[in-house]
Amino acid sequence: MILFQSHRLIVRKLEVLDADLLVRWLTNPEVLQYYEGRDRPHNHAMVRESFLADDGEMRCIVEYEEAPIGYIQYYELDQESRREYGYEGVSGKIYGMDQFIGEPDYWNKGIGKQLVTNMIRYLIDEENADKIVMDPQTWNTRALACYAQCGFVKVKLLPAHELHEGQLRDCWLLEYPKACYN
Repeated sequence: MILFQSHRLIVRKLEVLDADLLVRWLTNPEVLQYYEGRDRPHNHAMVRESFLADDGEMRCIVEYEEAPIGYIQYYELDQESRREYGYEGVSGKIYGMDQFIGEPDYWNKGIGKQLVTNMIRYLIDEENADKIVMDPQTWNTRALACYAQCGFVKVKLLPAHELHEGQLRDCWLLEYPKACYN
């Protein structure tokens, strides 16, 4: 099922047959440096448990010029996440999203910006999101620059928020409010 298509970019729902792609991407140290960590290469069992579970998250494959090149997921924040991020008592639909380009040959070509911009449009237009949030690690300057270009703003520092390669890493809570959408 295709969620959206824009120019040469397609985002479609993850299928069981995509497990081999995820295993390939999530065993590549270049990709793992930024997503999951180089100490966590994924085998098929880990992919099934983490990516093929039916837990309310929408998981998708990103295709560019009909070639699968990455992954994106989105989910409505639950009460625990709202509390953790400081959105307890805030009305409206708040969505989180995570993504990576799994094919390093497609890095630094503006595809990430195109993906994030189109996902913002999809979440606001189709899922009625009022806010969209992400929590990238503070050292991931390339991702932070991409998200800033897409309109995300830093809301607050999340100290020791994510375990990555054996260390608890600081992350930024980024927000894209619907009010910025036009």
